[in-house]
Amino acid sequence: FRANSKALAELEANGMAKVLYNKGTGKVVAVHIIGIHAADLIQECANAVAAGTTVKELSMMVHTHPTLCEVLDEAFKGAVGMSAH
Repeated sequence: FRANSKALAELEANGMAKVLYNKGTGKVVAVHIIGIHAADLIQECANAVAAGTTVKELSMMVHTHPTLCEVLDEAFKGAVGMSAH
């Protein structure tokens, strides 16, 4: 959250998102989110787990700027060795 424009604008830069996934299949197993609007952000992750979506697929999806969902974009890209910027 510390590098997220929206979180900084809301003076809520403390937080983190952590993606747990199966290295063999790439499927998301769980996501931990601590920070502003975590209850809203987790919905994308719950859908990904239910649908069997991989971190690679999530890393290629658009996460709009400036929004808090960019925190998830960073987490998904980081899981597959990519950078959002």
